[in-house]
Amino acid sequence: MITKFLKKGRVILPWTSHLIKYLNYQTYLDFYLILTAGIRHQRAFKKAVLQPKIKIVFFAIHRTIWKYDQLYKLFEQSERFDPVIVVCPYIVYGDELMLKEMASTYSYLSAKNFNVVPAYNTQSGKWIDVKKEIRPGIIFFTDPHKLTKDEYYVTNYRNYLTCYLPYTYQISNLYEVQYNQLFHNLIWKIFSPTPLHREFARKYARNKGSNIVVTGYAGTDVLQQYSYLPKDSWKIKDRNIKRIIWAPHHTIDNDTSYLAYSNFIKYHRMMLDIASDYIGKVQIAFKPHPLLKGKLYSEIDWGIEKTNAYYKEWENIPNGQLEESDYADLFITSDAMVHDSSSFMAEYLAVNKPVLYTIRDQKITERFNAIGKMAFDQHYHATGVEGITKFIEDVVVNEHDIKNRQREAFVLEYIKPPNDVSATMNIYKIIDKETLKPQLSDNSFHNVLFIGWSNKNKLLNMNLNPLKLAWKKKN
Repeated sequence: MITKFLKKGRVILPWTSHLIKYLNYQTYLDFYLILTAGIRHQRAFKKAVLQPKIKIVFFAIHRTIWKYDQLYKLFEQSERFDPVIVVCPYIVYGDELMLKEMASTYSYLSAKNFNVVPAYNTQSGKWIDVKKEIRPGIIFFTDPHKLTKDEYYVTNYRNYLTCYLPYTYQISNLYEVQYNQLFHNLIWKIFSPTPLHREFARKYARNKGSNIVVTGYAGTDVLQQYSYLPKDSWKIKDRNIKRIIWAPHHTIDNDTSYLAYSNFIKYHRMMLDIASDYIGKVQIAFKPHPLLKGKLYSEIDWGIEKTNAYYKEWENIPNGQLEESDYADLFITSDAMVHDSSSFMAEYLAVNKPVLYTIRDQKITERFNAIGKMAFDQHYHATGVEGITKFIEDVVVNEHDIKNRQREAFVLEYIKPPNDVSATMNIYKIIDKETLKPQLSDNSFHNVLFIGWSNKNKLLNMNLNPLKLAWKKKN
C-alpha cells in the first residue's frame, strides 16, 4: 500500500496518528522528503535523459573551493552533455562581501573559458531563475551548507538529479554536519573519497548513505597527475630559497565543541617575524582559509581595515605573498606546509612533502575522525613558535625529512582513487553510464522507505500537523 501511495506522490502511513503527537512539523516534512527522494529522482531522471544534450549545472560559491575544472572539461568534450557554471551568492557576511566574492569567482572561472553565468544581474537587479532560464538536467552542488539564497540550495531542486562532490577531504568528527544534513539525504549521488567515508555516511545519515558512491577525492587529482605542468606563482624564483605555505584555518573562536582548529590569532604576527628572520633562506605564502577574512571583518579586535592591512602586509614583504585563489600549482611547486586546516591535512599529503600541524590544544585529535587521526600521524607537530622554527630549520632548510615513506604509504592507501583512474574520471563514467540507462525501474530508487522509522528516536520531538496539511503548507 505504501508503494502505491508513494507512486502517486502521497504518503498515508498506518502509524501516522501515533507519530503526530511527537513529531514537529519540520522534522516530519524532512522525513517525508527523505523518504520519497528516490521517487523524485526517478521522475527527474526520465526528464533529464529526454534533453538532446543533458544540461549540467555547477553551482559555484567560492573560487577558492572550486575543484571541478577537469570534470567540467570532460562534460564539455562529450556530445551528450552541455555544462554551465552558475556563480551563486555567499550571503553570510552582507551584500558588500557577497558582490565582491561573486565578481571574483565569476572572473576566475571566466578566465578559464568556461560557460559562466552570474546568478545576479547587476544592471537589472534581478536574480536568475535557473529552472526557467537554464533548465538543468543534472545539478552539481559544491557546498552542502546553507551559505546561499534559497533559490540556489538543494531544497529548491528536490525534483532534479542532484550531485555533490565534496570540496573538502572530511577529517573531522562532525558526522551530523558532514553526512546527515537534509542536504546529504536529498542528493541523488554523493561522490565519496574512500570506503571509510562511505561507512560514516551509512552510520550517521538518515538514508543510511544509500546515495554514496566511492570515487576518490577529485581535489587531489591534479596533485597526483604526473603529466601536469604547474605554473610557478612564487615571488622568488630561485629554487635555493625554500618555499613554505602557511595555511591557517578560519575557526578562530573558542568553541572547542565544534572545530576550533585555528591558531591564526596566536601566530599571525609571529609568522611575519619568521619570514623576516629567514630572508635569504625561505619564502612564505600566506594561504588563509576563504572564510577567515569574513570572520576577521566581524571580530571586534580586527575589523575590515585591520584585516585588509594585514593581508596586504603579506603581499608587500620581500619573501612573502598572499594566495587567495586556486592552490594546486602552489602545492606542487612548494617545499613544505605549516597549517592547522582540515582538508589540507589530507590534500597536501598527496604531494608527499613535509608538513607541520600547529596544535591548538591537547584534545585536538578528539575532533578528528578515524582517517583524520591517521592523516595527523603523517605530520610533524608544533605547540609553539619554537616547534615551527625547528621544523623550518631541520626538516625544510636542512632537508632532514624522516616521514617521507610513511606519507607515501598513506597516499597509496587513502588518497589514490580506485579503478586506476582519477576520481574525476570515475565520476564522469558514473554519470555517463547512469544516463545511458533507458529508465530506472520501480524498485531502483535508493531510499529505504522505513529509514526514518528505524531512526524514530532521532525523529521524535514535539507536536506535528498531519502530513497532508504540512505538505500543503510547504508548497
